[in-house]
Amino acid sequence: MSQTWATSGVDLHLDLDPATGRRTGLEHALRDAIRAGRLAPGARLPATRRLAVELGLARNTVAAAYDQLVAEGYLTARRGAGTQVAPLPRHDHTTPAATGPDDHTPLHDLRPGSPDVSAFPATDWLRATRRALAAAPARAHGYGDPRGRIELRTALAEYLGRTRGVQATPDRIVITSGYAQALSLLATVTDGPFAMEDPGLPFHRAVVARAGRHVVPLPVDDFGARTPPDVAAAVVTPAHQYPTGVPLHPTRRHALTTWARTTGALLVEDDYDGEFRYDRQPLGAVQGTAPDHVAYAGSASKTLAPGVRLGWLVLPAHRVDAVVDAKLHTDHHTEVIGQLALADLITTHAYDRHIRARRLRYRKRRDLLVRRLHHLASHGVTTHGVSAGLHVLVEHPDETAVTARAAEHGVALGALAEHWHHPAAATRHGVIVGYGSPPDHAYRAALDALALVLA
Repeated sequence: MSQTWATSGVDLHLDLDPATGRRTGLEHALRDAIRAGRLAPGARLPATRRLAVELGLARNTVAAAYDQLVAEGYLTARRGAGTQVAPLPRHDHTTPAATGPDDHTPLHDLRPGSPDVSAFPATDWLRATRRALAAAPARAHGYGDPRGRIELRTALAEYLGRTRGVQATPDRIVITSGYAQALSLLATVTDGPFAMEDPGLPFHRAVVARAGRHVVPLPVDDFGARTPPDVAAAVVTPAHQYPTGVPLHPTRRHALTTWARTTGALLVEDDYDGEFRYDRQPLGAVQGTAPDHVAYAGSASKTLAPGVRLGWLVLPAHRVDAVVDAKLHTDHHTEVIGQLALADLITTHAYDRHIRARRLRYRKRRDLLVRRLHHLASHGVTTHGVSAGLHVLVEHPDETAVTARAAEHGVALGALAEHWHHPAAATRHGVIVGYGSPPDHAYRAALDALALVLA
């Protein structure tokens, strides 16, 4: 006998076998649902009277089945809290030294590329969402402009011009679902090979390659990316190169824009960590000096959280239509409610306040990390890229040994070897330490573990 109850607040399909008896059949059905995960730990079960009505059973039959499962440890029953599914013991197959409370979380997460997500401004976001939804017309919830909501594009044009020196108008901005989609769209509409920084993020190279473009190395030295070879586009991170942390030198900035103007190729500016700088004046966007030749890309992944899938492209005017068409045929447009909320955060300056607060907090974290690393200089440790961003490159002569010790101590780091186009030809060795991910209460312990790894 199959039954589903819905009026009790939960919706669950139960298979009751008449051959086993009503009480036993209910016990088996509930036990199977818990074991299979269809009833999760903490789920509240219906009152015995309500479930009895739903299933056509006597209330005493349901009560007896509940009591039996409480006795077996499948359920808990407390006065005022009702009957709930009990927490079940975990069966972890992970190495205790390498992981935290779940299978994918290291004990000490110092991987680069992520901010402290526990600092997400939930209260401000909730207020912004309420205001935005109250003001939005009903048509905002239908299919819209592939470029994105005009409210966000207008807010970004003002914000990026004010804070990053970007020359932007709303009609040249396309809202995307993060930086990865922005890069994919550009690769889709740009015929020819792409030059990408070496070392650089492997995932971004994969995004371009999956769009059908050949990727060639663009060497990076102490002055940043060099002038690209004969390619259709070059992708650079001028504000804080990933992973070396070097800012693009003024002569290189000029050389890159001259190359784009002369060849007609596209220069893609990934404004990686552009908002987070500590010991130097902010560097304006390269796009501001060559808006007709540079596609500027940014996102809210570092300033807010990676879970906020919002990014943006500021495009040369002659490239807008092609990108908009590609966006239309990719996902039509990015989700709307987040766009409206972010627009409100920007226009009320709550976004500026959040970034300033995060900048101060990350600087303190950076300072703690640099002090720890300074004491390890005698072990061959040198640091690079400390003036901005959310990561530090730690050069070490024995990268393999460091990464092995990190795994033993449950410390997750970025391996520099993975970032080279051709690892066998790597000219530098070390690890990339991100100081954005750990929550405040876990940060000092993470640094203690890092010191053991690098010593």
